[in-house]
Amino acid sequence: QVLILKGLKQEVSCLCPSPDGLHLAVGYEDGSIRVFSLLSGEANITFNGHKAAVTALQYDHLGGRLVSGSKDTDVIVWDVINESGLYRLRGHKDAVTQVLFLKEKNLLVTSGKDTLVKWWDLDTQHCFKTLVGHRTEVWGMALISEEKRLITGSADSELRVWDIAYIQEVKDPDEPESKKSKGSSPGAEENTEEDETLELDEHPEERLVKCSKVGSIMREGRDRIVTLATDRTGKILACHGTDAVLEVFSVLSEEEVQKKLEKKMKKAKKKAKQNSEEEPERSVELSLQDEIQRVANVRASSKIKSFDLILSPKGELKIVLLLQNNIIESYNLNLSAQVPQAVRASRITIGGHRSDVRTLAFSSDNIAILSAAAESVKIWNRLTLQCIRTMDCEYALCSLFVPGDRQVIVGTKTGKLQLYDLASGSLMETLNAHDGAVWSIALSPDQRGFVTGGADKCVKFWEFELVKDESSVQKRLSVKHVRILQLDEDVLCVRYSPNQKLLAVSLLDCTVKIFYIDTLKFFLSLYGHKLPVLCMDISYDGTLIATGSADRNVKIWGLDFGDCHRSLFAHDDSVMYLQFVAKSHLFFTAGKDSKIKQWDADKFEHIQTLEGHHQEVWCLALSPNGDYVVSASHDKSLRLWERTREPLVLEEEREMQREAEYEESVAKEEQPVVAGETQGEIGLAGKKTIETIKAAERIMEAIELYREEMAKLMEHKAICKAAGKEVPLPVNPILRAYGNITPSAYVLEVFKKVKSSELEESLLVLPFSYVPDLLRLFNEYIHLGLEVELLCRALLFLLKIHFGQITGNHMLVTVIENLKKTTISRVSEARDVLGFNMAGLQYLKREIEAKDEVTFFADATDRFEEKKRKRKKKEKMVLAML
Repeated sequence: QVLILKGLKQEVSCLCPSPDGLHLAVGYEDGSIRVFSLLSGEANITFNGHKAAVTALQYDHLGGRLVSGSKDTDVIVWDVINESGLYRLRGHKDAVTQVLFLKEKNLLVTSGKDTLVKWWDLDTQHCFKTLVGHRTEVWGMALISEEKRLITGSADSELRVWDIAYIQEVKDPDEPESKKSKGSSPGAEENTEEDETLELDEHPEERLVKCSKVGSIMREGRDRIVTLATDRTGKILACHGTDAVLEVFSVLSEEEVQKKLEKKMKKAKKKAKQNSEEEPERSVELSLQDEIQRVANVRASSKIKSFDLILSPKGELKIVLLLQNNIIESYNLNLSAQVPQAVRASRITIGGHRSDVRTLAFSSDNIAILSAAAESVKIWNRLTLQCIRTMDCEYALCSLFVPGDRQVIVGTKTGKLQLYDLASGSLMETLNAHDGAVWSIALSPDQRGFVTGGADKCVKFWEFELVKDESSVQKRLSVKHVRILQLDEDVLCVRYSPNQKLLAVSLLDCTVKIFYIDTLKFFLSLYGHKLPVLCMDISYDGTLIATGSADRNVKIWGLDFGDCHRSLFAHDDSVMYLQFVAKSHLFFTAGKDSKIKQWDADKFEHIQTLEGHHQEVWCLALSPNGDYVVSASHDKSLRLWERTREPLVLEEEREMQREAEYEESVAKEEQPVVAGETQGEIGLAGKKTIETIKAAERIMEAIELYREEMAKLMEHKAICKAAGKEVPLPVNPILRAYGNITPSAYVLEVFKKVKSSELEESLLVLPFSYVPDLLRLFNEYIHLGLEVELLCRALLFLLKIHFGQITGNHMLVTVIENLKKTTISRVSEARDVLGFNMAGLQYLKREIEAKDEVTFFADATDRFEEKKRKRKKKEKMVLAML
């Protein structure tokens, strides 16, 4: 492990590295995009524009623009250098699955689950062509053969291949269509039976690209495409479905195609001579299968989630696979071999489980944590977070540490109890405990035994005993069955009262029955839940029992009379686990809504929510001292939470919760309508967030301060005139904090601090009453040559959205006239400086290239690498000698 990029609480849904390899764009479930620097590990840029998860990301070939597609059906183009959104493209009717920039032209191709592939002209920002040849969702796309071909994958086993021809601009209207196009590649055959290109608008822009289907490549997989991609060179194409097989294809270059064609021609001529035929040329044509050849199938150890490829200059293909079961595998494929075979080079299987963890337990010393899943039991050290033991098991559902922490017992889905020794990591004994799944296990308070509840409608009591082992002299631990309690329904959960007098049993009929332990006589029935009680716990003093149910409620009952003290709506989905904190009436619940919550059973209050998991939380465990909580989730992670010494103020928590709810409601609000903008296929890139509202508020506050200070200054001048002498004006504390700057300079400072990606949205929220002051200040700043680029961008946007009101205001006519003069002169100055600098740099580059007679950039890096290699070699030799 080299680097961890710390994100926010949301789940990562998409990754894309920049062409220079220095940055990584990360898309999240909430629709935000963050660009991380791989050198520092910091997130420098954040883009907020999508309302739902980001599903596709792609940089252009220079790395200056980034395009993102989302589940909200929008495609947004972002300017990475300026850190701002350029525009939003609307057109898809379902989630966008892939987005691709074309190097040759300023074009974009997008595919979606709405079965469409759309072509966008980014100069005019509109869709000029839609491919409708797919019957089902288009799950992936790739460009091959130097962007002359497009391959699309959908829900069937067919990879459709499309020919792309860039059409030259029309010079002569009488010129035939065939002369204008650049012709498709050899072997291209038009398929006009079913798949046709539908051109939507009769516009001249339609003549940009001709895209026609040439045929199909058949995959071996029968299911849908999950990932379809090429390597950087475009020579290798690979795809996989929802299974464990990656199919690898080789794409021939134009030279290789030509060579193959010539070889075929020679063979055909030879054959024609033998058969004394005249014209062999007509029959010679390369099929699509000859141009895109199957290389090999790579079979992984589990279902593939995604992959990446690197083709080394020696012709070896390196493949990295991320698997569904939390493993990363890398394979090497030698393409020059007669029959290429994929060889597994390495795999990363650090610590974690290969399936969902369904049970957790803490040791009595608070140090060891047990986690068990469908395939293994693991013991973790809480201090180092390292896995110290892994033991194979059946599908585990419940577990506990045997007193003394040297053995553990696991209850399985098949009804067995498995006893493991931690020192040796071996399975000591397996008992057939129940005829169905063992759903719950609870240690008796006197620590001499335990009780289990199963799907066979039985509660069984067990005691620990020492038995003599045949193989050794020493006695070993075992368990014996002592009593049984037969019930009418499946048992879901069992718990002892701390004084060991009562046993609570939750049943499939939605009730909790309480029995006396000594006689197993019925004592109380707790009924009120609408769905079965999945979890429960009894407080340390035996006065309260809390039950969590699949009906999303937690009920707190008195254990003396069985009366319900309070019913709390706890989670947005089933409550999966519930446990009291030691020596208190506080308890934690875990839910399928991916949240862990803490409650007070005396005041019936929600104390705090622990957010971190991305999917259902199956179980949690509290340490005996109450300082740690460990939780396991469907997102394949175990999370450890620690109690801090910082006091928790409930009022503050409520305030924070209200703020979070307000922020969420702001994000869900309808976007403000921009004057002159139709709800067509193009829109503003950003979206209204709490940050944009705060930025607008800061601008408003700055303008208010400017107005107040200007009014004070006028008043001060009048007083000085009346008094006939100069009186010092008290300085505003805010301006003093900024180093006694002027009010207008303060407004500029605030304006500069607005994030580039949030500028347009912040100005959109700004009321018009502040715009006249802003325009006057802009005129002043631009005249002085301050922040010309930023201010021009803001000025043009304000003019666009408030055009009617600005032109209708006679007071602003002179301001606009002045702005027109100052802006044009300052922008042309900036352009001249830029042009001069560019010309200077190009001249210097030419000079250096002429001296060295090589392109200096490439050579410099090569020399640097060579020096580094030599230095390392030297160091190795020195070390060897020493």
